[in-house]
Amino acid sequence: MEKYVYVLQHSYELENGYDEIKFLGVFSNFQKAESAIVEYKKLPGFQEHPNDFYIDKYEINKKHWTEGFFTVTLD
Repeated sequence: MEKYVYVLQHSYELENGYDEIKFLGVFSNFQKAESAIVEYKKLPGFQEHPNDFYIDKYEINKKHWTEGFFTVTLD
């Protein structure tokens, strides 16, 4: 059984300063995630942002966010 998974996301900054983030999939190895990028780059939207794909490696059965959080509100 694999000890890691590879999470594929697409993220870029919008004109208003916010980030547009898309969760695209979880893959069993890095090469499969890279192959998915090749296919995504053929699709509308992704074609205009071809360099904004990210692959992150995560160990399974492990907590990755170990601290709390707070929410920032804009008034």
